[in-house]
Amino acid sequence: MSKITFYGGALSVTGANYLIETKISKVVVDVGMIQGCSTCSAANHEPFFYDVSTVDAVFITHAHIDHLGRLPKFIKEGFNGPVYTSEPTAALAPIMLEDAHGIDEEEAERRGKEPMYSSKDLEKTIEYLRPKKYNERFRVTQDIDARLQDAGHILGSTIFEIWIKNGKSQETKLVFSGDLGNASMPLMNPPAKIDNADYIFVESVYGDRIHENIAQSRQAVTQAIKETVARRGVLMVPTFALERTQELLFELNNLVENNLVPRVPVFLDSPLAIKATEVYRRFSHYFNKKAYGQILAGDKLFEFPLLESALSSEQSKQINNVPSPKVVIAGSGMSTAGRILHHEKRYLSDSKSELLIIGYQANGTLGRQILDGAREVKIHGMKVPVRAHIKSIGGYSAHADQPALVEWVGNMKEVKKVFCIQGEKESAEALAQRIKKDLKVDAVAPRPFEEFEF
Repeated sequence: MSKITFYGGALSVTGANYLIETKISKVVVDVGMIQGCSTCSAANHEPFFYDVSTVDAVFITHAHIDHLGRLPKFIKEGFNGPVYTSEPTAALAPIMLEDAHGIDEEEAERRGKEPMYSSKDLEKTIEYLRPKKYNERFRVTQDIDARLQDAGHILGSTIFEIWIKNGKSQETKLVFSGDLGNASMPLMNPPAKIDNADYIFVESVYGDRIHENIAQSRQAVTQAIKETVARRGVLMVPTFALERTQELLFELNNLVENNLVPRVPVFLDSPLAIKATEVYRRFSHYFNKKAYGQILAGDKLFEFPLLESALSSEQSKQINNVPSPKVVIAGSGMSTAGRILHHEKRYLSDSKSELLIIGYQANGTLGRQILDGAREVKIHGMKVPVRAHIKSIGGYSAHADQPALVEWVGNMKEVKKVFCIQGEKESAEALAQRIKKDLKVDAVAPRPFEEFEF
């Protein structure tokens, strides 16, 4: 008898961490950081709830910090095995972890506490990464095999197929979706279709809603630029460094080159996004055919007239000296940290400016407060009135919506049970109900620390 325990990512979008135990092996899927709450930092610093030194291998689905961020701490606590992930994720991981480590060190110093892990732990982590190609089955332990498939969420995002051997001829197959992409995304391929599974572990970030059309979102971006330029304001776009930034640059490249928007200065004010974009250039052969075809035709997708990148803090400060109208793209995507906070502190009170939200905003984040209509917010200890225009668009979501999630699950045959994970309670439970109703398959939203035997 084998079992899985949901140590993270159950009734929660962040902190993904699943322990699978067989008679002779232990493997973990994702070692994510918990984000978006006042107690998250303390929770991330707590020891893991199991002995990590007994774990044989780790699978990392993609390079977002809520799936990868506690991996150096995992190694610090005694894990000493291979970390399987895709080739692009292995290239992105050092960038993402270094950034997270820097934020953690600053916070630890401010609170007079030790950081979650050291620079040496981080260096050691990179040595443990074992990059794998998509669609190649490989041996993990004596009784476990695995295969990576394209999840279409961000560059290198992975669906893991995991086979557990039960005796000589029988095996149980688990499928972990990781985060599944939105099929209409401009750069990534649609999520790979999996033929069969005994047990499916599917994300549910948008398990209770339907996205707007990507064409509507493209029009909304065009309109936001035109209107903000007409008001002579600043268009602020909080973005995630991975995928959302590159998608936005891709869209702006097409809009600018085809003269569909006024030409004004555009600033990419995110060192992390700038570094990540370089990795995207290196692995552009992972893009969908249309985007990769543009590259082969000579189009530099992430470059266009009047785009400037601010790598240093001095370059970032110089943006203030550039007169409006202008566009500022900066992290973090939920306005929890990063340079976007400086721009929001400066321009949220300006009725000529606009904040364009193009990504998921978790409960408890500043971005969610603004999205929910807060008239005043606190940034760096200072009260800031919200007078700027606030708009939100959903078509650029890097996550599949409810119909796409149900369709992806429905492709698989011989399914015994579906677990809806990586979503808040309402969305996870809504997806489970929809799967049960439409597919006539048993589906649940597991609770934190719940165990399931199979």
